[in-house]
Order: sequence, then C-alpha cells, then structure tokens
Amino acid sequence: MESNEAVAAPPNVSRVALGLLRSMRPKQWTKNIFIFAALVFDGKLFQPVPLVNTLIGFAVLCLLSSAVYLINDCADVNADRAHPAKRNRPIARGDVPIPLAVAWAALLIVVSLAVAFAVNLAFGAIALAYLATATLYTFKVKHVVILDVIFLAAGFVLRVAAGTPLVDAERFSPWLYTCMALLALLIGFGKRRAELIELDGRSTTRASLDHYSLPLLDQIIAIVTGALIVSYTFYTFFAPQLPTNHAMMLTIPFVVYALFRYLYLVHVKGEGGAPDELALKDRPLQVTFVLWALVAIVVLYIIR
Repeated sequence: MESNEAVAAPPNVSRVALGLLRSMRPKQWTKNIFIFAALVFDGKLFQPVPLVNTLIGFAVLCLLSSAVYLINDCADVNADRAHPAKRNRPIARGDVPIPLAVAWAALLIVVSLAVAFAVNLAFGAIALAYLATATLYTFKVKHVVILDVIFLAAGFVLRVAAGTPLVDAERFSPWLYTCMALLALLIGFGKRRAELIELDGRSTTRASLDHYSLPLLDQIIAIVTGALIVSYTFYTFFAPQLPTNHAMMLTIPFVVYALFRYLYLVHVKGEGGAPDELALKDRPLQVTFVLWALVAIVVLYIIR
C-alpha cells in the first residue's frame, strides 16, 4: 500500500562527499612537498627506505593539513559567509554539515598521528607540533597582525623539519631552514597583500587585515626578498655537504628569477592570494622550478 505522506528526500551523498573533498583542499597539498627537502639535500633521493618513509610522511602531512582546513572552515563559517569568495566554500554554503566536518577532521587527525608515531617517534612529535601550531593559528593567532604570517612560516619550517628524522639526515644544512622561513614569510605577506586588494575598501572578515597597509606590506616583502636571496647564496657557498667547487651557485639565477617572477605576479598582475594555485598555473614558475631541481640534482648527486 502506497503512502500519500511526503517522504523527506535523502541527503545528496555525492554532494556531501564532494564537499568534504573540496574542504580538504587537495590543491594545497603541494605545500607539503617541502618534506622532501631533507631527502634531496641530504643526498638520499635514490635510497629506497628514506624515499618510502618520506612518501609516507608526505601523506601524513596532507591528512593533517586537510584536518586543519576542515576545522578552520567550521570555526570561520560565519565570517566566510560574509566574504565575497569564501562564501562558496562547501561548509559555508551548507553543502557539508558542521558536525560531519568535525568528525571527519578528528578521524584524519587520529589516523595521521597514529601513522606518524608508528613510522618514527621524532617525526610524530614534529607532526603533533605542526598540528598544535596550525590549530593555535586557526583559533587565535590569525587575528594578530604580523604574528599571523610568522605562524604560517613556522608551519612551513616544521614541514621541512619533519623530513629530517625520516631520512636520518646527517648533512642537512641549517641554512635551508632559514631559506624556508624567509620564503614562507614572503608568500604569507604576499597573500595578505592580495587579500587587502581583493577587499577593496570593504569591511574585513579578519581582524589582522585592519592593521595592514599596502605600503607596509610592500616594505616587508622587499626586505624579506633581499634576505632570502642573500641566505640562499650563503647556503650555496657555506653548506658543508655541497661540492667544494661551489657548483651549487649555478642554481642562484633560477631562485632569483622565480622570486622576481612571483613579485611580478603579486605587484603587476594582482595575484598572490593563493600561492599554491600560482605554482600550478604559471608556466614560467613551473619551468624555473624544474630547471632549478635538475641543476640541483646534478650538483648534489653527480658533480659531488
């Protein structure tokens, strides 16, 4: 016997699943590639065990970062709904229920940390530190001017540090930590500049943006860019694991061009709000990165 009563439509499972995947922001997993720095620069790229360990570490960081994005979108749901672009995020739009997003984030955290500590205790501790730093940023620090970008930079440095215990690094230069910190600061302040331009005088949804100005950000970006070029140059000359003929200096022009290209995209093209998207769509940056990597590998694995 058929009922005449209205039957509630079942939830759109595919829409929710797609929304969860989008909220995990897989495009931004490219940021976790920095965990491979220790593998490459410690001369162990072609050793099976360090390579497998680093690939596992990369997967762990991807899951952890996705959990942080889910938590961030749940915490900022009201602010995102008032933002011209972020209102289209699945959680802000209502495609993904907040309790489901929180539960999925919790599951990602438990699984990723369990794997991290099983692989290496030191790596597990660094992964936990990354999660704590990212969580503190989400709920407090991202509203504090300047400190917000410093915490973002700390997350990138922790990504680099996470790779060292996985490969039992012996010759990883501290100069690379300095370069990574400066690069992250450059990208972070570039992103703040793009966000400021995007708002174009409208009320902000992030308290720290009220304290930034374009002249201030341009000055900071110029200082950080110069410091990054100098630090990378020092690395090519003074890192103990590099060839004594200083062949690594051949990579300096690629780094300089990539930085200038990024500044061009930020200042002239008005981009920089999503650095991960720049890396995926800007062909000159892609070509430069590939050439830099090829030259670096030749220097580290053949010339030496």
